[in-house]
Amino acid sequence: MTTPVPTEIKLHTESREMELVFAGEHHRLSYEMLRVLSPSAEVQGHGQPILQTGKRFVTIRNLEPVGNYAVKITFDDGHDSGLYSWSYLHKLCLEKAALWQDYLDQLQKAGEKREPGMIGVWKAD
Repeated sequence: MTTPVPTEIKLHTESREMELVFAGEHHRLSYEMLRVLSPSAEVQGHGQPILQTGKRFVTIRNLEPVGNYAVKITFDDGHDSGLYSWSYLHKLCLEKAALWQDYLDQLQKAGEKREPGMIGVWKAD
């Protein structure tokens, strides 16, 4: 089976979504989904994925092609170590609903949130 190659990739900054076209089929993946399901070792761990939290408003700063097989995404939270192969992006597109629901279930089970937490606590005297 040949790996599908996207014929088009567009970033939609207002909706924070990446649009991918594979063989005429248009798909959209949220920046948040791309970030929390990054194929990097930092996220995937060594056999045990590390739950990513507080990434609801993450944005993409840069896309960089890697040969003819992948793209490197730099996010505004500094994460840039994942190489998103065409086959991995295609899998995310095809399994989007199930993968997203699994992520939401993991968050709920861990008592975590998609929204970033507050850094530091300010107290008025």
